[in-house]
Formats: sequence, structure tokens, C-alpha cells
Amino acid sequence: MFADDAPAAPPPVDGAFAAYVNNTDPGAGLAGVAGPGHNAFMMICAALVLFMTLPGLALFYGGLVRRKNVLSVLAQCLGITGLVSILWWAFGYSLVFGTSFGSPFVGGTEFFFLKGVTSAPNTNYAYWISQNVFSMYQLMFAIITPALIVGAIAERMKFSAILLFVTIWMVVVYFPLAHMVWGATGFMNGVWNADAAIPAIDFAGGTVVHMSSGWSALVLCLILGPRLGFGKEKMAPHSMVLCMVGTGMLYVGWYGFNAGSALAADGVAANAFMTTTLAAAVAGFVWGMLEKMLRGHASVLGFCSGIIAGLVVITPAAGFVNATGSIIIGILAGVIPFFACTKLKAIFKYDDALDTFGVHAVGGTLGALVTGFLATAEVNSNLVSDGYAKKNGLAALVTDGGLWVAQLKAIGLTLVLSIVATIVIAYLVKAIVGLRPSAEAEQQGLDITDHSEEGYIL
Repeated sequence: MFADDAPAAPPPVDGAFAAYVNNTDPGAGLAGVAGPGHNAFMMICAALVLFMTLPGLALFYGGLVRRKNVLSVLAQCLGITGLVSILWWAFGYSLVFGTSFGSPFVGGTEFFFLKGVTSAPNTNYAYWISQNVFSMYQLMFAIITPALIVGAIAERMKFSAILLFVTIWMVVVYFPLAHMVWGATGFMNGVWNADAAIPAIDFAGGTVVHMSSGWSALVLCLILGPRLGFGKEKMAPHSMVLCMVGTGMLYVGWYGFNAGSALAADGVAANAFMTTTLAAAVAGFVWGMLEKMLRGHASVLGFCSGIIAGLVVITPAAGFVNATGSIIIGILAGVIPFFACTKLKAIFKYDDALDTFGVHAVGGTLGALVTGFLATAEVNSNLVSDGYAKKNGLAALVTDGGLWVAQLKAIGLTLVLSIVATIVIAYLVKAIVGLRPSAEAEQQGLDITDHSEEGYIL
């Protein structure tokens, strides 16, 4: 999440930030003072990212399950939204974006209970948006990440177990990983941390959001085991209409996710808006055409899956690649996740119910890697021009083509943390409350057994 020409270090710099510092732009304001235009942009982007979860992801996933479990998915998204918001207020924001520990792996305690998080900017991250707006924007990322996991374990995990799992997972996986990638002292923050051990880049969450949730989802679905009747009974989506509506909402909301990660209404945000549009559209088309060639028909589910895959793969690269780079990403996103969802799952027979692993883990990993090959300083000068990039060697990695090595290291660390932590957390939750409902409850459907409600009345 990097603003256009917005280093954490003091000036001199060029561009938009210089206008703030020198007050040469009459509408810009002063450094360290929130600008109303940028604040408005970021509040809209925060709302869009929340819109991705509620109702976007809820409807996308809800349409893909059987009708007896549609409300369970909606309840899981609603419950995670409330739970993560409380954690974020209490200590999550501070552990991610604080600096008092001076640690590359976790932030600090200075913002516990959002103390001191006011309308003044946090100049470690942005000079022109209020810290309370910044914190709420980042909260929306924290909400959707564990909600993505729901897709792999849909229809067979107890509501209480999901909430307990998410609570521990956020503390052990998400908060440390988000600090490592985006925190000012982060271990893998190649742009802002002069001492980053791994000078990698992740514009809007390829590692933090999609890899962490996708790989954790695979591990959790393997530990849970398949749904009753998996491979023997038909488990088709109960409403492709809801799925398509949810896809459209995710597509729209993703502009807040990617363009908003510039942390300003600037040129980098505009570039992310463009690349997000192109990659998603191309990936959706490619996925649909692959279905047409290989299966004889292009399905609505295929178009929806391709669009989401394109959005996932472009996420870490959106503010770093040009239009042609986004087209390349769109093609890759339409091909590689397609085969992960249609072939890999069939070969290994794991019950990733809604293809969270195939789209988010595979797509997020792919996106993190190709960012290392396609990122260019012509799009985002932060890659070579600001003080931190020069000190930690990121500038050299970008110009000599070696950035992909740093990206591989970041991918490896994310994989290890997500997989190992999920194994430990899953078995801990299993010992405390159990993971699955009874066979009878699963057969009846989680809408009734977990929530005493039905999505549809005949």
C-alpha cells in the first residue's frame, strides 16, 4: 500500500508530496495535515472494501453452496465482520501498524484500543489522510481475509469453531504477516523499511490477504475432511444468480481494494484502477473460453471464477505494472487457476468446496511472483526514487530484474507461516470445541442446526 511519491522519510522529493510540503498546490494543504479530497477518497474506498464482504463475498459464496447452508455462509461473514472489528480496535491495528516494539515481525502497543488514532495523519504511512480513516480502511482488509477461508470449509464446520479459529488465526497469522509486509518496520516491506530483510513488494495483499487465507483454507479443509457424500452426491450451487450478483459486487468493491491501496487519489491509484479493470476482464474471458474449448460450453460459474481469479492475481501488482502487464496477468489468471480448480482438485480429491485454494492461494502466489517480473518504476517511482528503496536495495532489484528472488522469499515465508500456524490452530480448536457438527446436523443443514433459520420457505 504505497502512495504516489509518498515516502515515510522527510523531503526533498518530487511530485504530489512535494506540493504538500512546499504548499505549492493551493488545494493540497500541509504535510501531516489531512486533505479533504484524499480523506473522502479513502472513506469511499473503505466502504467499497467492506462492500466486498457484505454483501459481495457473502452472496458469491452463498450462491455456491446448497440451499440448506446458504444462511450459514451469510452468518459466518457477518460474525467474522464483528469479531475482527473488535480485535482490530483492541490491539490488531496497533500490532500491524504500530512501531513501538521496533520489531520486523509485530508492531507495538501505542495504538491499543485505537488510542491516539485521530484525524491527524500517521506519517509513517501517509501524510494526507487521517489516521482514523487509514485505520478503518485497513480494518476492511482484516475483515475479508479470514472470511475468504469460509469458502474451502463451507457446509461442514461449526459456527463456534469458525469464530474461535478466526480469533486465534488473526493474532498468529494475519497481524504479524500484515506488519511484516506493510508495517513501517516490516520484515518484508521493501519500499518503506530501510532495514527490510526481504525487500519484497505487495501493493494490495497478494501475500497478506490471498496467500495467507488460501493456503490456510487448504490445510483446514484437509484437516476437516470432505463433506458427507462428497464425490457421491450432487453438490451443485443452489443459485448461480446470487453467485453472479456477488461477483459483480466483488468486482466493483475491488476498486477500493486496489486503487485505494495507493492511499491517495493520485496517479498510482489511477493506474491501479486501470490494471484492475483489465486483468479481471481478461481473466474472466479466458476462463470462459477455456471452458468452451474443453467442455463445449462457457458457464456463468466459469466467467465468475475467472473474474475473481483476475482480481486476485492483479492485487499485489496493481500499482506497480502497466496496462500490458495487467493483460499478461489476466491471461495467466484465466489459465493457471482454471487448471488448479478443474484438474488439480480432481487429481488429489480434496474438498475445497468453493475453490478458495484454487483461486486465492494459487492466484495469490502467482500474483506475488509475476509482480517481481512485471513491476516497473515507470508506473510507480517509489520503487526506485524514495530513500528507503535506495537504502535497502529494492531500486537495484527493480532495475536489474532480480526482484522476483525477493518475491520468492516472501512467498516462502508466507507459506510456512500460514500452513504451520493453521495446523496448530485447527487441532487446538478441535480439542476445545470440536470442528464439525454431528453427521445428522450436517445432513440437515447448518442453517437450521447452527442458526435455527431457513434461507427459503417453500
